[in-house]
Amino acid sequence: MELDDVQRDLQAMAHDFAEREMRPVAHQYEDSEEFPWPDVRKAAEVGLTCYDMPEESGGGGVDSLVTAVAIIEELAWGCSAMAGCIGGGGFFAGPIVALGTPEQKERWLPPLCSPTDPVVGALATTDPNAGSDAAAMSTSAVKVDGGYVLNGQKTWISCAPTADQYIVFAQTVPGSRSRGITAFLLVRGDEGFEIGKKIPKMGARCYPAAELFFHDCFVADDRRVGDEGQGFYGLMRWFDVSRVTLGANGVGIGRAALEYAVEYAKEREQFGKKIHEFQAVSFRLVDAKMKLDQARMLTYHAARLADAGKPFAIEAAQAKLAGSEAAWFATWAASMTLGGYSYSREYPVERWLRAAKLEELYEGTSDIQRLIIARSLFK
Repeated sequence: MELDDVQRDLQAMAHDFAEREMRPVAHQYEDSEEFPWPDVRKAAEVGLTCYDMPEESGGGGVDSLVTAVAIIEELAWGCSAMAGCIGGGGFFAGPIVALGTPEQKERWLPPLCSPTDPVVGALATTDPNAGSDAAAMSTSAVKVDGGYVLNGQKTWISCAPTADQYIVFAQTVPGSRSRGITAFLLVRGDEGFEIGKKIPKMGARCYPAAELFFHDCFVADDRRVGDEGQGFYGLMRWFDVSRVTLGANGVGIGRAALEYAVEYAKEREQFGKKIHEFQAVSFRLVDAKMKLDQARMLTYHAARLADAGKPFAIEAAQAKLAGSEAAWFATWAASMTLGGYSYSREYPVERWLRAAKLEELYEGTSDIQRLIIARSLFK
């Protein structure tokens, strides 16, 4: 888990940004449910929105997943919802970097890397009828002269209400499942493309999600990303990367809650002594620390495998599972430490608890991660 000097500098810069710019306003954005544009623009000024994009596109050129998880843990420690808004461009750009043509990279990536007015991108995968079973999506793309016609619906698409660019995955060969899934680039305002209302959420409220609708939406050939049927491969490859970063995201949330609970336990007195002197309190926080440290090690292990060009899909699933469940345990432990105060919105623990729940649900629930790992055990 040793970082080099450059990685430590980037980690420190991300921590400073999280402490100075994110933490003071995190509760405000959670209440208002507004997209944190001021902070996204501040993050763009220091390169945090595009550090993982190619230099030729205006990005930072950081292609190390170890570096990414070091940065993401710090941003999630600041506010995981705001971190999602700041890092959304990299998630959107992944399939273009992996599968796009030089012309597509030249057109679609530089706007994401603007240091003053960055464009937000959204990755549209989930159909209402196909959540965990992504290969069962029914959104269709029918080949016509000069392009494709899309019909269907997507749901729970992060950043959809604020994005300008979208990668949409659709089925070009009905009934073929993963073999027919293809990726397409769309922009806000395309004819036949409708963005639904923002979905009201339990937590991570400034990180918006919405439904997308396609009604005979024409997409030109030059907006297809990769070959027909190559979209699922690109999607799964990028999910592996994303699951590693979500491991770091969960660790960041849990670490924030643990640190807060430890400080509270050192000050709060009951029955004539500090509550950390009660074994029930201290042991619970010890368990939280162990789970977070274990999740961090699994996350860095998966990231190092990825950086070395080795298979890491199983390790990515382990990182995501461990990180999300460690976050949930740590925020629960913090809630038990604060007692009734944790139920008040005047304290940040309830926000961290709600944020941690999302970690167990999106981009493959904990059950799906266990299924992936189990298949590797019993193949």
